[in-house]
Amino acid sequence: MPIDPGAVGARSEPIRRSWTGTDTILYALGVGAGAEDPLAELAFTTENSNGVEQRVLPTMAVVLGVGGAGAFGSIGSFNPAMLVHGEQAITLAGPIPVQGEVETVGEITGIYDKGKGALVEVTSRSTDTATGELLFTTVMSAFIRGEGGFGGDRGPSGPRNVPPDRAPDHTTTYPTRVDQALLYRLSGDRNPLHSDPTFAAMGGFDRPILHGLCTYGFTGRALLHQLCEGDPARFGGMEGRFSSPVLPGERLTVETWVEDGGAVFRTLGDDGRVVLDGGRFTLAG
Repeated sequence: MPIDPGAVGARSEPIRRSWTGTDTILYALGVGAGAEDPLAELAFTTENSNGVEQRVLPTMAVVLGVGGAGAFGSIGSFNPAMLVHGEQAITLAGPIPVQGEVETVGEITGIYDKGKGALVEVTSRSTDTATGELLFTTVMSAFIRGEGGFGGDRGPSGPRNVPPDRAPDHTTTYPTRVDQALLYRLSGDRNPLHSDPTFAAMGGFDRPILHGLCTYGFTGRALLHQLCEGDPARFGGMEGRFSSPVLPGERLTVETWVEDGGAVFRTLGDDGRVVLDGGRFTLAG
């Protein structure tokens, strides 16, 4: 059956995901921590540093809460090769523990008819199994080409979180490794688009591309240091839209404009093109 717009409200079964301090270090390395300004990032890439206990990068929520994507099974049949990750948002109730377990339930919170495709929004809520308290919420939107035209609501449209017409308040540039995708995939996303040259060629790419959520993690690192002095407890949330693929080895530049309660931001690739736009960051509390 085609995409079913009546699936809005459908939920996935609860899925549990546990992690260790080694997993959090591996994720941090996967999004480039330690490559630049290592003294500011040893707390994320070692068990301890100068008496500072190990910390977790806030964007690891996208890895730990991935189980909620199981809600996609309720929307009908579609060709997975036609699915593109469009947007991603995270909201944290507090710092992610260095080790622990979450139970995640995903809910279809929107199905929109974009004409040439369908836009599906999934909201996943992850609770700490030790305390029963909400730890973080993730929202991802996927555009499925060829599944539009069913006469549904077009949903929100137009630019969001547009930077003001002035120079950014903060600019941070990070290099990515030529093997960055091979390192990031060890945190769970084994899509061959990011590792297999033959598979990447089938998708129209000269070589494997970087995971969008890896770019998201690099961006989150920059925001953490620009706006939170490296303290995850001050990181409330971030959202953004993937606008261009990134090749491993490119530099990523995060431009940030401070506003009340947070900031708007965008991430640029080597040639100045915007690869993550419509970005908004929110301070905790």
